[in-house]
Amino acid sequence: MTKIAILGAGSWGTALAIVLSRSRKPHEISLWVRNAGLAESIQRDHENTAYLPGLKLQESVRVRADLEAALTGAQIILGAMPSAHARAVYGSALPHAAAGATFVSATKGLEPGTHLRMSEVITQVTPPKFTPRIAVISGPSFAVEAARGEPTAVVLASRDAALATELQEEFAGPNFRLYTNDDVLGVELAGAMKNVMAIAAGACQGLGLGSNALAALITRGLAEMARLAMALGARAETLSGLAGLGDLVLTCTGALSRNRFVGIELGKGRTLREILANMRMVAEGVYTTEPLLALAGEHQIEMPITEQVDAILHAGKSPKDAIRDVMERPLKPE
Repeated sequence: MTKIAILGAGSWGTALAIVLSRSRKPHEISLWVRNAGLAESIQRDHENTAYLPGLKLQESVRVRADLEAALTGAQIILGAMPSAHARAVYGSALPHAAAGATFVSATKGLEPGTHLRMSEVITQVTPPKFTPRIAVISGPSFAVEAARGEPTAVVLASRDAALATELQEEFAGPNFRLYTNDDVLGVELAGAMKNVMAIAAGACQGLGLGSNALAALITRGLAEMARLAMALGARAETLSGLAGLGDLVLTCTGALSRNRFVGIELGKGRTLREILANMRMVAEGVYTTEPLLALAGEHQIEMPITEQVDAILHAGKSPKDAIRDVMERPLKPE
């Protein structure tokens, strides 16, 4: 029986513990929780009332606040922590990881400061013996819906095709379908960029704009995502797949989207500080505009929507002025 250690007990990490407990192959699952009090509560009640209330974990899931205990014997280490904490968590996990362990990232974001994707962070903090066994999971997947057992399809990407197939078979369940992909770069970038577009989509709603604006935002947002991703070496079809278009549509339209919520509240006139102060979970898009614009600058790629979202988030620009400036850009071919 394969042991899977899930690092991070936010909504997605907790949902993955539930989902993988139902997969076709039996697993031993441990869920690492940074907060000892929360770990005790989840282990006792089999419910994460802080991040995924109302949904029960299987009694077989072992919840641990001790990282070494969570990792002991784990063949698969699945990271579901915020991108800002990934380096520290993976670095702390390394001394307790088995030599042949596989690292799988389920985080959709870029590391602040370095602009690195999560697979690159893992590669930096782990010795060469781990490098070939790295994969990522991404795609349209609200945690609560996946945990409820509602049909969910995601992408499992790895440069090692055999590893991708192995993990696909390990994780697949009755209502959890995985498609393999070897375009790790495209899958990770799409997962990070769509969060920014969701903030823009939310701002449109917060301003009371209609379906025309949302459709334009999603379409031009996808074009912007594809420009940068392809300049960095991603494949176009990845951006039109589950990790790109699929996740973009979900995050820009779904009521459960944290990034969309931030945008809605900004559109209504609330400040970012006020919004974040009342959010328990992380909206990755807030921290993604800066690294995306840095990458775009290095490759001379235009990202007008990302630029305006960054100005709203970090320069105090009003969403109304940002939309005006996007609409008044010089006319051009599609």
